[in-house]
Order: sequence, then C-alpha cells, then structure tokens
Amino acid sequence: MLKRTLLAGAASLAVALTLAAAPARAQIKIGTAGPITGSNASFGAQLKQGAEQAVADINARGGVLGKKLELTVGDDACDPKQAVSVANNFASNKVVFVAGHFCSSSSIPASKVYAEEGILQITPASTNPAFTDKGGWNTFRTCGRDDQQGKVAGEYMAKTFKDAKIAVLHDNSAYGKGLADETKKNLNASGKTEAMYAAYVPGEKDYSALVSRMKSEGITVMYIGGYQTETGLIIRQAKEQGMKVTLVGGDALVTNEFWQITGESGEGTLMTFPSDPRKRPTAAAVVKEFTDKKIDPEGYVLYTYAAVEIWAKAATKAGTTDPKKVAEVLRAGTWDSVLGPISYDSKGDVKVSDYVFYVWHAGKYAEM
Repeated sequence: MLKRTLLAGAASLAVALTLAAAPARAQIKIGTAGPITGSNASFGAQLKQGAEQAVADINARGGVLGKKLELTVGDDACDPKQAVSVANNFASNKVVFVAGHFCSSSSIPASKVYAEEGILQITPASTNPAFTDKGGWNTFRTCGRDDQQGKVAGEYMAKTFKDAKIAVLHDNSAYGKGLADETKKNLNASGKTEAMYAAYVPGEKDYSALVSRMKSEGITVMYIGGYQTETGLIIRQAKEQGMKVTLVGGDALVTNEFWQITGESGEGTLMTFPSDPRKRPTAAAVVKEFTDKKIDPEGYVLYTYAAVEIWAKAATKAGTTDPKKVAEVLRAGTWDSVLGPISYDSKGDVKVSDYVFYVWHAGKYAEM
C-alpha cells in the first residue's frame, strides 16, 4: 500500500511538473491608447469599446495566425508627455500594434516612439495632417484629415453665412488650432474673411470675457476648433448672455457629452464628421453587437474597431505580425472593414474621405 501510494504521488508530481514546464499558448500583444481619464474621457471610452469588441470578435474566429490577441489599454489623458510614457510602456511589453491615440497632440509624439521601437500605429481619430505628413513608416489612420474637414467647413460657411460676422476660435492644441486654421484658410479662399480670430485657454470654466468680446463685435457665427467640454461651455455661456449665434465645430463634438454640457444651448449646432458609420451596411452586424450590450457605437467606436480589424487582416495576409512587413502589406491593399473598403496612400492616409455636416437637435445629432 505504501509503495502504491508513493508511486501515485510520484506520478502526480511528474504530471504537475510537466504542466508547469509546458509553455502557455502564445498570444499577440496589441494596444489601444487614448484619454481614459480627463476631460476627453468620453472619447477614450469610445476607443476602448471599439478595440475590445474587435479583439473579442477576432479571437472568437481563432485569432490571428493561430494566436489569440491580448489587448492592453493605455491612458494618455490627451497629454503629450503621458502619451510618450504610454508608448514606452507598450514597447516594454512587446506590443506590435497600437490602435490610437485620440488627440493629435498625443498621437504625433507617440508615433516617434513607435517608429523607433518597431510598432505599427493606426489612429482612429487624430486628424492633424502632421501625423502622416511628418510620420514614418508606421503611421496610418482610419479617419480623415483636418485639411479635408476644414475644406468642407470653410466652403460651407462662406456660402451659407456670407453676410454673417464670423469668429474663428481655437484652443491652441494640435487638433484644435490645426482644424481652425484649415477652416479659416478655406473660408478665406472662398471669399469670406472672419471678423475675429482668437485663442482660448482649455480647461477653464468661465469664458465670459471671450463671450463679451464676441458680443461687442456683433459675432453671429462662431467656428470653434477644440474639444467638446470647452466648446460646450462657450456656447452655453454665449446663449446665457443673450447672444443669437450659430455654433459650428468639428468632429470632437460627436459625443453625447456635448449635449450634456450645453443642454438646449446646443440646439442647432453644426459639425463636420464622416457619414454616419453606424448606418453603413458593412457595420450592421457589429452595431448590433454593441446595441445588444446597450452601447451606442457613436463617434470613433467603429473607427477603432476598423483599425484593429484592418491590422488583423493585413497581418494574416502578410503571414507575420512583423510591423514593417504588415505596414508594407497595408499600403498595397484594399481592406474590407466595418467602415467599408479602405485603401491607403503612401503616407498612410485613407484615399477617400467623406466629411459631411451634422446638426444637433433635441439632444441628438444627425446628418443634415
């Protein structure tokens, strides 16, 4: 009996040692990064939701090249220094691909780290042209650019508000100033000169001095290159001061948080964004996955999903997750995605963008 017990114990120990020595199934590490905290956290949530669902769907189909994807989420709070820290952390953890960041002021410095460390980056939301114009082998987008968005906004305002006094405002960020300047350039090229051009300080709560200045100058239309928090406060405070003014903004207003800040003061706000991805036939199945979870895949949710989806398809076609080889394949192909077919130019920009105008009405936004 003692001998049998000892043999059984030895057998159990051998099995345990064998299991301990067996390597865990290899996984492919990817990341997503954005403002998980801070004033733009609603957009960070969009990126996180999109990446998580894409990873879940890809893993359910067997992963990439027979390996499951492991997602790490980085919080840059839309701060350039923190974005660099996130990028270095991803590099330390052997991440091969990043779907991010959200703010252009984060994506641009992070992209330099990724280029040096051999990480491919597809941003779903950073629209500043410098991201790809001055980028390296590793920079791609699923969204459009400020010069494309600014052309649509500037030409529209010149035609629609030709007799109005227009103020062009920005927050001095890579995104906000870049978008405002592109809009101003196209406004001017279309024959309309703004009555006021000014910067404001992001993070403030009281913009009454700026509002008073616009009121004294008779501003009836204001274009704001900036994020939803400050833009919402400015229009709300303008309406509280009795201004009859139309607000025009960019893609950073594509979040329900904007209306939570403005309330009825946001009524009639116009903004540019690509045609609603939630209504595209290619997105129907994925949109249902989100809505079944009580998640509205608004804004950049589907753009992030597409970034992960396209990378996975390119890696599969390349037969490797080597970032430089995947980048070469990405530029050479056309990729079916939740957004529809996407193909890239030599810089990593999408070849086709379709910015249109949306209007906020009764707490919801819809294409005009």
